[in-house]
Amino acid sequence: MSLILGIDPGSRKTGFGIVNQVGAKLEYVTSGVIRLESFPTFPERLNNLYICLTEVIEQWTPQAAAIEQVFMGRSADSALKLGHARGAAMLAATQAGLDVSEYAARKVKQAVVGKGGADKVQVQHMVQFLLKLPGLPQEDAADALAVALCHAHTQAGLVRVAGSRHSRRGRWLE
Repeated sequence: MSLILGIDPGSRKTGFGIVNQVGAKLEYVTSGVIRLESFPTFPERLNNLYICLTEVIEQWTPQAAAIEQVFMGRSADSALKLGHARGAAMLAATQAGLDVSEYAARKVKQAVVGKGGADKVQVQHMVQFLLKLPGLPQEDAADALAVALCHAHTQAGLVRVAGSRHSRRGRWLE
């Protein structure tokens, strides 16, 4: 059993999602959105993000954390704010002793939907399907669950590769 915390950071809303990995099976544990719009200053938003994620980590005690990487969107200012939110989230996770893995948005979408250019609705539907949820998760929560699923798939692939042995020509060794 391994609980994985996925984080979709944002300076106004940050999604989080936790999945339980038991062997190859993945189960939904919890998810939600940390809303930061009501805080008047940016430093207060970052502080609240840190506090809320720390509470999530203390309540659920995940063994690993995964976070979406920064991408250059509308403006440099937006990317910088996103970077600050990622920093607050990563600090909360590392202060709790978690290893933090980072994944590009395209890799997350590829792992969950099968194509790196998938839109948010496709991600929501696949997260609902893969985790057998009764309804569509909220958009930011679905993105965070997708990050956790991507981490689980990536780690499972690394374990498979580490367990195999190849010769120099790619043939299996016995």
